[in-house]
Amino acid sequence: MSTILDTNSDMKQYSPNTLAFIGDTVYELFVRESLVTEANRPVSELNKRKVSLVNCEAQAEAVRRITPSLTDEELSVYKRGRNAFTKNTPKNSSVADYHSATGLEALFGYLYLSGRVDRLRELFEIVIGKSE
Repeated sequence: MSTILDTNSDMKQYSPNTLAFIGDTVYELFVRESLVTEANRPVSELNKRKVSLVNCEAQAEAVRRITPSLTDEELSVYKRGRNAFTKNTPKNSSVADYHSATGLEALFGYLYLSGRVDRLRELFEIVIGKSE
């Protein structure tokens, strides 16, 4: 599978914030699927666990875990996302964590739109500790 809609995208046309826009959803889908496949839990518990994994601090930690495994291209995409200007300011986290999370989301968006789902799986396994 390349993308859900099976579209072709030119990654150079998208801003880092646009990549982060789609990457936010891609990352959250990985988290949600991971939680659902762990055990059948009440939705309220699933949501509580999801929120603890999809926030700036948790995503900044995810970046620290995957950085050693990133290619030069992936690191470049992450840095573009991290350094992108945003009008938003974090409410419950540091500015550094917010920017790291945006970089992670940009990377996940880039890989997803590039049809590199296998690579997304590899990186997510590192995030959750299934692969080092």
